[in-house]
Amino acid sequence: MVRKHGTRTFMQPGGKPEPGERAVDTIRRELAEELELDLAEEDVEYLGAFESAAANEPGHRVRADAFRVRVIDPAVTCAAEIAELRWIGPADLDTVPIAPLSTEFLLPMAWNPA
Repeated sequence: MVRKHGTRTFMQPGGKPEPGERAVDTIRRELAEELELDLAEEDVEYLGAFESAAANEPGHRVRADAFRVRVIDPAVTCAAEIAELRWIGPADLDTVPIAPLSTEFLLPMAWNPA
């Protein structure tokens, strides 16, 4: 998970699509920009669209297309607006500030794959 500069909450990396950009291309571009990951399209699996309270904008909601990615080389680097990167496990839920979208939907799916 990542934390952007000027915030304290961790969330999945990603961002908004550019005009006409497919969701799969958005996540591949964002992961390249934010973590210097170069993913092939076949390494990206669409999980669905989810909505929850926005982590860094009180009173707003965020809607996100979520993906599971297969990373061959787990070496990642914080880049662009990313201040910190961290691997999160269930024990971190009580000590690390994590975005609602992640705690409500994405982490349970990652930790308990169907």
